[in-house]
Amino acid sequence: MALYFGLDDAVLADFPESQVRLVLADGVRNDGSWPLTDRLIDELTADLAAGRWQPHDESQPTIASWYEAYRRFGTNPRRTRPSVDALSRRLAKVGRLPRVNPVVDAYNLVSVRHGIPAGAFDVASIDEPVVVRPAQPGDGFTPLNETDRREEPTPGEVVYTAGSEVLTRHWNHRDCDRCKVTPATRRVVFILERVSASAVPDEAMTAAQDLLVELVTPHAERITVLALSADLPRTETVSV
Repeated sequence: MALYFGLDDAVLADFPESQVRLVLADGVRNDGSWPLTDRLIDELTADLAAGRWQPHDESQPTIASWYEAYRRFGTNPRRTRPSVDALSRRLAKVGRLPRVNPVVDAYNLVSVRHGIPAGAFDVASIDEPVVVRPAQPGDGFTPLNETDRREEPTPGEVVYTAGSEVLTRHWNHRDCDRCKVTPATRRVVFILERVSASAVPDEAMTAAQDLLVELVTPHAERITVLALSADLPRTETVSV
């Protein structure tokens, strides 16, 4: 199947420093153990407990930049939090990351370590180009694990879409049920995001992407690394 990813012109007009890093993983083995991910999560948990490390918070540019972005497209970030903020707050409160499956655990680890939003879609569930754009009338969203519920995003809210199907609301707040990653998932696209180059420079994005590649590579047959920005707002069509 051929697929491409894009940043809409309207999003880039409002957020010209936006960047989306993608890691496409084919032949993923998501139903076993990922030892490096497990070890790094254990080390992070120990460092947090010992006071040697603290999760990013809204006082730091990495998360403050997302608060500003959310407000610009009409979402209150204290009520509907950016994913990295919600995950970091949970980690600070309970002292450990949620464990879901290796793919989800890997991107959650990268997210809190680097203070940037991260996520993933099961590519097998996507049959149209994936575009980050403002929501428009007719778009629909089914929240993760709530298949009996249907939402219509507010026009102008930044969303990930495949056609009129919204894959993620409020840019990165919550994913749809259709694209969730499960132990049976074999084709994954990982997503890392920024809205501010001063808050998250290119080298920080590269470091996060490199760590994600390191975690995933031993458990996948093929890895493809891509990036979206104002300089390259659409990827070449890729086979997945």
